[in-house]
Amino acid sequence: MHWFQKTIKLPVYKRGFHLITNIVLRELPEIQQIRTGLLHVFIQHTSASLTINENADSTVRSDFEAHFNRAVPEDAPYQHDYEGPDDMPAHIKASMLGSSVSIPITDGRLNLGTWQGIYLCEHRDEATPRKLVITVYGV
Repeated sequence: MHWFQKTIKLPVYKRGFHLITNIVLRELPEIQQIRTGLLHVFIQHTSASLTINENADSTVRSDFEAHFNRAVPEDAPYQHDYEGPDDMPAHIKASMLGSSVSIPITDGRLNLGTWQGIYLCEHRDEATPRKLVITVYGV
């Protein structure tokens, strides 16, 4: 059994949904050594999240952003507002989507569906560089 783990720092992304699959793959070439295994990606932040979805049509990403902004409005009466009006909504959105994704590895490649990719979901207007802990294990 092989185990690899690395923490990577993403560049700053503007608020929205961003494909990061290629960054993850570039940072972890060890995946190519795994015949059967699992990739786990965890984000070390409470105001950004990860998900897997459409990797081809960018309108999916803009529709995600629009929907989440309607579902979790910034003008609700939140108590937690120390870092601005987008702070508490960002925490809620991150909890809705989650802090990690797991993807099977088959024959040295991520076994994603044809139209699937890993998204960084950035929920803050003034984002900071985000850190991901990437763990790979398998044979």
